[in-house]
Amino acid sequence: MLGISFDSEKKNRAFAEKYDFPFRLLCDTDRKIGLAYGACDDTAAGAPRRISYVIDTEGRISRAMPKVNPREHAEEVLDSL
Repeated sequence: MLGISFDSEKKNRAFAEKYDFPFRLLCDTDRKIGLAYGACDDTAAGAPRRISYVIDTEGRISRAMPKVNPREHAEEVLDSL
């Protein structure tokens, strides 16, 4: 599992430590990943849309979840595995 944010490495590290993330939080400061995966429409986006993708062992997207409700999301992802 990975998370991706538009924030800097310093901000991502502090955020991940504050919330004790059990996964890596990657930086996408140039918005290339956000553009590729539909989390933003251009490089001027201030924040990405919350989107999750389940990627199978072959590296293919097996499920896209374009609307994330943080309260229900973990269960939704686990159900898709």
